[in-house]
Amino acid sequence: PVVVGLVVYMLISRSGPLYDAYLSLTGGIMPRILYTVPAMVMAQVIISTPIVTGVTLAAIGSVPAELRLQARSLGASRLHEAALTIKEARWGVMAAIAAGFGGIISEVGAVSMVGGNIEGQTRVMTTAIQLETGQGHFGLALGLGLILIGIAFVIMNGFTRVQQSGGRYER
Repeated sequence: PVVVGLVVYMLISRSGPLYDAYLSLTGGIMPRILYTVPAMVMAQVIISTPIVTGVTLAAIGSVPAELRLQARSLGASRLHEAALTIKEARWGVMAAIAAGFGGIISEVGAVSMVGGNIEGQTRVMTTAIQLETGQGHFGLALGLGLILIGIAFVIMNGFTRVQQSGGRYER
């Protein structure tokens, strides 16, 4: 994550290639992206993409080939076959999303680098916990940590409930 933060920082800083490209596209007008929420989102998407992709590919790979062959033999188009495969792998895809969420909710390095940890603008709970710990405010840091764990627990519990609410297709 820290390397992702460094790369995103270098790409969107005033001396980075994306800054020059954007300037040429907009006729010389560009809002500052570094130290903004969009920069933080960009870094988080880059961090979570390999996690989500890997788990999704594993879920899709676990769908029996016979299901796809049967769909094709019944006249399904490639698009319909792909939709059926994803639908069959939906619980694994949901697990991929949960894994991606878990990866980014605990991330500190990249968001600190590209977000700047600016109070009221780009400070997120993980960077606030890091800052408060560094200042010796352990009670506040622990309180924020418990809130963050609670939020993660509620969201992951929601994912689990949705996963358990349906069954797999009969074969």
